[in-house]
Amino acid sequence: MDYSELAPEYIRAIAPYQPGKPISELERELGISGIVKLASNENPLGASPMAIAAAKKALDEIALYPDGNGYALKEALVRRFGVSFGQVFLGNGSNDILELVARAFLTVGDRAVYSEHAFAVYPLAIQSVGAKGICVKARDFGHDLDAIGSVAVENRAKLVFIANPNNPTGTFLEGSALHQFMKALPPDILVVLDEAYNEYLPVECRYDSVSWLTEFPNLIISRTFSKAYGLASLRVGYALGDARVADMVNRVRQPFNVNSMAQAAATAALDDLEFVRQTFEMNLCGMKQLTSGLKALGLDYIPSYGNFVSFKIADSAKAYRRLLELGVIVRPIASYNMSDYLRVSIGLEAQNQKFLSALQQVLGESA
Repeated sequence: MDYSELAPEYIRAIAPYQPGKPISELERELGISGIVKLASNENPLGASPMAIAAAKKALDEIALYPDGNGYALKEALVRRFGVSFGQVFLGNGSNDILELVARAFLTVGDRAVYSEHAFAVYPLAIQSVGAKGICVKARDFGHDLDAIGSVAVENRAKLVFIANPNNPTGTFLEGSALHQFMKALPPDILVVLDEAYNEYLPVECRYDSVSWLTEFPNLIISRTFSKAYGLASLRVGYALGDARVADMVNRVRQPFNVNSMAQAAATAALDDLEFVRQTFEMNLCGMKQLTSGLKALGLDYIPSYGNFVSFKIADSAKAYRRLLELGVIVRPIASYNMSDYLRVSIGLEAQNQKFLSALQQVLGESA
């Protein structure tokens, strides 16, 4: 018997998300060492020292179930953002946040809207509950807010996903444009504003989306500790929204979805402002190094506001494979309808230079 036939058709149709390969696997596969991984937008500085210390301390209670309500972490987020306790909900990474919102508010036949070239988890979360995802054509590789709003209204969508900055393109929407979008959108359409890369925004680009929550109860702000805070392996994200929205999400959330070490580390990391500052400064320097290098090699790239940059290169699949052989892992993004592009994460100075040197060799070989 083909047991896959027991699953709903919309589940069988899902193409699973493909994470980047770990360094250890590639070193075994290729028979080389010293590989530099610049594929998953991880923090090359590692994690906050305060977070590491807190996670180690939490090991003392490894035999106990975690706090299912995440009290300490929620309390820290309440202090940081000035929201109420009931407006915060936690996820096993921000991916979990996106899926929980979809599970809580979408069902078979409902419609949800997202942008072309946006994060791959949006359509996966939508499809996993049997809803219909509507992809709106991008404008200059980013979100076309006017088109997204029109499509959402015309199709009576329940949910809209917006990433700012967007992954994998790195494009950015000004706060004023987002605020106007929210004002124009009917209040019965929920908006998930995915700000996973918020901490990397230049000071002049920052906006206070949290202050909009009192004006727009249909707004859900999703953030993560995986990027700037360097806690990717612990999987902890959070969302801020209307208390009634959070209540619905908590009804479908698993009671222990964020483990004790993750909660402890995230609570401590939130107060490590110096580590976040160092991460931000390192990213600025690394972005300049990579974009200057790409320009010197004659390659076009998409200006990015995250901790990565996507660049255009002929025969990207071949270039990706050759970079692997030279000890550098980047991210192919053909699945985002960007078959001519590769995405590279910002690394430390030496890592960035290894990538640029390898890329120069690849280009020289194909000339």
